[in-house]
Amino acid sequence: MTPRELLARTVPPFGGWLALAALALPGGSPLRGAAVVLFLAAGPGAALVRVCAPALAAHPAEGPAAGREATFARRSDLLERLMLALFVSVAAVMLVATVLIATHTFSAQRVLLTLTLLTTIAAFCPPLRASPRARTTPTPPEGSAQ
Repeated sequence: MTPRELLARTVPPFGGWLALAALALPGGSPLRGAAVVLFLAAGPGAALVRVCAPALAAHPAEGPAAGREATFARRSDLLERLMLALFVSVAAVMLVATVLIATHTFSAQRVLLTLTLLTTIAAFCPPLRASPRARTTPTPPEGSAQ
C-alpha cells in the first residue's frame, strides 16, 4: 500500500473521530460546527466511494469526439467521484437518521457516532474488483449453424 492510498483510507475516519471529539467544544463554536458539517458532507461518502473505485475506473468518462482534451477523462472522473462522495454522504446521513428516528433513539451524537463507525469499517474494507466489460456482439449458442 502506497502512502497516498493509506492517506485516502485514513482521512475520512479520522475526520469522523475528529468531529466526535469536537462535540466537547461549546455548542456555538464555529470549529465544532465546521468539523461536524465537513465530515457529514464528505466523510462517509468518500470512504464508500473509495471501496467502489476500481469498478468506477473500469468505465471511464466519454467526452465529445470532436475537440477532446487530453485531460477530459481524468477531470471528469475526479468530478464524478467528488459529487458521488457528496451525494452518498448525504444519503448515508439521511438513512442513519431515519433509522434512528424510527427506533425512537435519534440524537445528533448517535448519528455522528454511527456514521463514524460506518466510515471506519469502510476504510478497512478492500476495494471491489472491477467486473469485465460486457460484450457488445452476442455470441451464437453452441451447436447452432451459421
